[in-house]
Amino acid sequence: MEKTLAIVGAGRVGRALGRRLHELGWKIGIVVTPSEASSRRAVRFIGAGKPHAGLTRHVLFSNLILIATPDDVIPAVAHELARMGGEELHGRIVLHTSGAQDSSALSPLREFGAAIGSLHPLQTFSGVGVPDLAGKVFAVEGDVVAVRVARQIARALGGSPVQIGAGKKALYHAAAVLAAGHVLALVEAATQLLISLGIKRSEATRALLPLTRQVLDNFQRVGPRAAWTGPLARGDYRIVESHLRALQDSREEIAIAYEAVNRLAARVLAQDAAGTMAELEEISAALKPRVKARGGHG
Repeated sequence: MEKTLAIVGAGRVGRALGRRLHELGWKIGIVVTPSEASSRRAVRFIGAGKPHAGLTRHVLFSNLILIATPDDVIPAVAHELARMGGEELHGRIVLHTSGAQDSSALSPLREFGAAIGSLHPLQTFSGVGVPDLAGKVFAVEGDVVAVRVARQIARALGGSPVQIGAGKKALYHAAAVLAAGHVLALVEAATQLLISLGIKRSEATRALLPLTRQVLDNFQRVGPRAAWTGPLARGDYRIVESHLRALQDSREEIAIAYEAVNRLAARVLAQDAAGTMAELEEISAALKPRVKARGGHG
């Protein structure tokens, strides 16, 4: 297959993939963003391509069209591309980079003979430089031909393609969000708790980040249950209760999150999940009257 690529939506992901593919010998065609200025910036970052503000028939000059727009824009792009391209889409391969949506978002293009699929690198993109994609998982799915090309791209970038079943992309993406964005939210909540005690942010992060890094290293090295630490892991329910009482004077969302994560840990980490859940239910029941009383004085 001739390696020609059009990019629609050259934000962080589109620019990064475009640059790496250009370095691998792909011919970059049109680079589409909402404005001429942003398109020119994207072309400079990629090192190749022709900038354009808005979709144009020039995308049809490439045999691979990569749609890297925000998720909620993908269906509209697909409909406009189908209207614009019609039968000329026959034989083209169209991939989008959404983590949560599957190839059905591109279904109008299949009607005109395009092979559709999705290619999602499980990696954060800062927009500054291009992250190292070696060894990273790329979720792929869609039509057979599109998946074949997506796999080839992932491997060329040094990644590991993993095929996700149709209709399962949202679950896959939820897992990624739990492991990334939600972990960040928990670490930031812990940081704010230390700041509330008069500790400087720099000192709080210096205290907490080694803990987070070490437990993740242990998770990789010895597995989840052996790496699990803290009072709940030890069955020290008095400490768990004392934490929840102390958190009643903090932001409500932090206390709710702490209790919810305790329950989650019981389900996914505890040897005796039912017994651990029962102990947590007792703690929750003991705390409810105090919570109601506090609310009554509000």
